[in-house]
Amino acid sequence: MVAAEMTELLQRVARGDKNAEAELLPQIYRELHQIARAYLRNERPEHTLQASALVNEVYVRVFAKPDAEWKNRSHFFGMAARTMRSILVDYARGRKAVKRDGGVRILMEEGLTISPEQCDLVAALDEALERLAKIAPRAARVVELRFFSGLSEEEIADILNLSVRTVRRDWKMARAWLYEDLSQ
Repeated sequence: MVAAEMTELLQRVARGDKNAEAELLPQIYRELHQIARAYLRNERPEHTLQASALVNEVYVRVFAKPDAEWKNRSHFFGMAARTMRSILVDYARGRKAVKRDGGVRILMEEGLTISPEQCDLVAALDEALERLAKIAPRAARVVELRFFSGLSEEEIADILNLSVRTVRRDWKMARAWLYEDLSQ
């Protein structure tokens, strides 16, 4: 499905068109599931968060908003990214009580995978992102879309209406800032 078709369906869904929702659901589910699988691909076998459960929760939360109006496909997936971040952080905070080994770090080169060892770190990253958002909101949004959604630089540029070069610059600055913040 091309972006324009998806945008039209999203707008019809926002207006309450159930037929559009039925037509759109398989495509959205497929794309969200790919993102969720990317998060969880390298996870240990005994982890408890499954890609399908994550996608279902994102779908329910995003479509449960009665006043949601999506401008386009990019806007929708941006909202889905923020929702996925919220779910993953809540999951990580809920798992904080699990005993863990020391010395584990989150690698910001790939999509997020959450193991019991990383739960404290995901919560710390979320708090650091909140601090970053106060001084560099766009850079914080780039991190959110890249790290919590697994989106490419090109997709992020489209969502935020920026050049790919600006996205790269924000990503580089944010990574350095977060490294410093989380090291303290």
